[in-house]
Parts: sequence; C-alpha cells; structure tokens
Amino acid sequence: MHQKPWIGHLASFGAYAIFGINIVLCKDIANEGGISPIALFTFRSLVAGILFWILSLFLPRQEAVTTSGRERVPRADLLRIAVASLVGLFIPQMTFLSAITMTTTIDTSILSSMTPIMTMFVAAIFLKEPITWKKAIGVALGLSGALLLIFNSIGVTGGVDHTRPMGVLLLIVNTFSFAFYLGVFRPLISRYSVVTFMKWMFLFSFLMSLPLSARQIFTVIDYPSVRAQVWWEIAYLIFFATFVAYFLIPLGQKHIRPTLVSMYSYLQPIIAAAISISMGLDTLSCQKALAVALVFAGVYVVNRSRSLAQTQRVKN
Repeated sequence: MHQKPWIGHLASFGAYAIFGINIVLCKDIANEGGISPIALFTFRSLVAGILFWILSLFLPRQEAVTTSGRERVPRADLLRIAVASLVGLFIPQMTFLSAITMTTTIDTSILSSMTPIMTMFVAAIFLKEPITWKKAIGVALGLSGALLLIFNSIGVTGGVDHTRPMGVLLLIVNTFSFAFYLGVFRPLISRYSVVTFMKWMFLFSFLMSLPLSARQIFTVIDYPSVRAQVWWEIAYLIFFATFVAYFLIPLGQKHIRPTLVSMYSYLQPIIAAAISISMGLDTLSCQKALAVALVFAGVYVVNRSRSLAQTQRVKN
C-alpha cells in the first residue's frame, strides 16, 4: 500500500484528541458507579461493532475480495485479529476503566504517558525498527512536555484521593498492552481496509466480554437511576471514543510508524488542560505553552528519524 504520511498524522491527531476528552468523561462515568467497567466495555464493543459491520456493507474493497465484492479474511488472519482484539481493545480498555477508579487523575496521566516509550521498544524488538538517537530524543522531548503539562495543570475533581497499588499495576498493563498492539500488528492491519479490520476486532472483543458482563447488563444495572448526563457521556464514549477513534488509529498505523502514532498520545494532557482552561478551572501559563511546544517538537523529531527502510537504504 502506498503510504501517505499526512493521512497518518491527521488520523493519529484526531484519535488522541478524542481520547483526551474521553479521559475526563470516563472519570465521571466511573465515579458515578452505576455501570461497571466490563458492562461499559460490552456496550462499546456491541454498538461500535454493529456500526463497523453496517459500514462494511457500503464500502466494498477492490483487493482480496470474494465474489460478493466484500473483503475476505483468511482463517489464519482471523485468529491473528482475535489476538489483536485481545491486546489492542479488551485488555487496554478493561484495565483503564478499572484503574481510573483506583488512581488519581495526575497518576493516570503520568502512567499513560509511558506508551510511546514502550511502543518504541516493542517496535524495535518485533518490527526491527531502529532506535535512533533522533527518535529517542523526540520521545524524551514529548514525555518532558507531557509531564510538565501534567504537573502544572489542575486535575479533574471528584476522583479518588490517593492511588492504590492495584491501579498502578492495571495502568502498567494497559500501557504495555496497547504499545504491543501498536508495535506488532501494523503488518496485519496493512493487509485490510480499516473497516474490515475493525469490524472483526469489535466482534471478537464483544464475544470476549459478554460472558463476563451478561449478569451485570441484564440483572444488576439499575438503568432508570443512571443520570441523563452519564448517558450522554456514554454516547460520546461509544461513538467518538470507540467507533471514530478506533477507525482513526489503524488508519494512522497504515501510513506512519508505530512510535510516531503513539507520540500523539501526548495530546491527551493538552486536551485535558484545554478543557480545564475553557471551564475556568485552569489558566494558560508560560509553563503550559512550553509544554505544548515540547510535545510537538518531540513529534517533529521522531517524524524526522530514520525508519527501517531508510536505514537499510543507507546501508546499501
């Protein structure tokens, strides 16, 4: 597939901007306590999966299609997509939704900012992407900007007062699992259209979660008691932070390298800070402006670092 880097950058920017808003809303939903993390994940997988399957009926592809005009996925790749669903959807979402009930906002943000570092090492191990000085410096710049912003911003109110060890462990698992997904499954994603890949991803994640959430969904949740605001937040979570964002992530993976995709995760504290400033909970300062500049400088430097193909051309 011919790569178009600008598409990858726009897709990654959009996905992580959505995730930035999502962190604030997830915290509010978790604090409400009416819907468990596993039930919420099942709702997300079901609705997003339905939307991707419907969309696939209207977007037949030209490559690797059956006689019916729809893209065909061999059984061997279906198994690989099931594993991708486990490490890219099920584990990250379950650990995150569980962890935010046990960690403060600032600790959640700090631990989540480790994703680009882990992705860089995973891509180096499994995809043989070189860890160049330029790439390492870019990741360090982005991380320093994100941490500077986190420590100079007001956190979301209404959360827990202190972080529990289990919450830290869950966030570490979350970060590594999603970094593994970004770093390992790019070749598989590149074989199929985004819609085909994601419709199977969400089908598998729904099947994984349903046995664990069925009792919650059908007997435990008191639906009338859930506030209307929470339902609107869940609607955003399902449509934008699931359907739209998870359409954009693999689109980004098709066109730019895994470490570069993950660098856009540093947008999340920027978005959270912007929301706080717009609500009058925070103010724009020189430190925050410097932090934003460091994040985008880091993205620029990583983008300028050599890929595996470029390194091989230089050697030859």
